[in-house]
Amino acid sequence: MATRRGGEHPNLPMNAPRPHTRLGTAAAILYVFLWAAAFVPSRILAHSAPPLSILWIRFLIAGSLLFAGVFVARLPLPQDGKTWLQLGLLGLLGNALYLGLNYEALRHLSAGMGSIVASANPLLLALLAPWLLREPLTRRKATGLILGFSGVLLAMHSRATSQEARPQDVLLSASGVLAFVFSNILYKRMRLRPHPLVLNAGQLFLSGVVLLPAALVLEGPPHIAWTLPVVGSLAFLILVLSIGASMLWFWILQHGEASRVSAWFFLTPVFGLLLGALLLHEQLVPLDGVALLVIALGLWLVARER
Repeated sequence: MATRRGGEHPNLPMNAPRPHTRLGTAAAILYVFLWAAAFVPSRILAHSAPPLSILWIRFLIAGSLLFAGVFVARLPLPQDGKTWLQLGLLGLLGNALYLGLNYEALRHLSAGMGSIVASANPLLLALLAPWLLREPLTRRKATGLILGFSGVLLAMHSRATSQEARPQDVLLSASGVLAFVFSNILYKRMRLRPHPLVLNAGQLFLSGVVLLPAALVLEGPPHIAWTLPVVGSLAFLILVLSIGASMLWFWILQHGEASRVSAWFFLTPVFGLLLGALLLHEQLVPLDGVALLVIALGLWLVARER
C-alpha cells in the first residue's frame, strides 16, 4: 500500500486480485483463530448482559479509540456522503446484523456450534463471487468448498438433537453470517476506499450508532453486572477483535481474492470446537474428528487452487 509523504494515505482504487502469498495465508489463519476465539467471550457476554446493549457499547468504544488514532496520525477523512454511506452499510452488515444476530443465537448455541455455523461463510461467498465480484468459481475450488461444507454438516449432525443446536438459533446465526458475506462483497466493490484505519473506525462507530436506538427500544436502558469475566470479555473483543482482527481482515481483503482468502474460515470450527472444549468444557464427540478431516481436505483443495 503506497504511502505519501507526511504519513497520508491516498484513497485506494479497487485492485485486481493479487497472488496468494505465504504472508496472506498466515494472516488469514491468524484472523480465523482470533475469529474463532471470539465465540468464547461472546458466549460469556450473551449469558451475562443484554446482547444489543453490550454490542453498541463495544462498537462505540472501539470506534472512538480508532478515531483517536486517525486524528493522531492526521489521516484524511472522507469528504463525500457516498463513502460515509458505504461505511455505514459495512458497519450495519458486518457488525450490527452479523454480531447482533449471533449474540442472540449464542444465548443457546454453544461456542463450538456458533463457530461451525460461521464456517459457512466461504461457501456463501464463493457462490456469490462469480456474479457480484467476477471471481471465477473453478471446478476444483467448488469441489473443495462443497467438501468443506460437508464437514461442517457432519459436525452439526452430531449436535442436531441437543439444546446447543436448536434450528431457530442456527437460522439466526446463519442469517448473521449472510449479512457478513454481503459486507465483504460491498467492501470489494468499493471503488474508493479510505485508509484502513479510517474505514474501520467509521464502520465500527456507525454500527454502534445504529444499534444504540434499537437496543434502547428492544432492551431498555442497559443493566449490566460488570463482573471480571464481563469486563475481560468486553476488553478482549474491543482490543483484539474489533480493532486488531478487523484491521487484519481489511488488509486480507485488500490483498487477495475474497472467496479464496475466505476459504480459511473452514478452520473456524477446528479452533472453535477446541477452544470451546478447553475454556467452556463443551463436549467433543468422535464424529468431530471425521468432520474436521473432511473440512481440512476441502480447505486444502481451495487453498491450492491457482
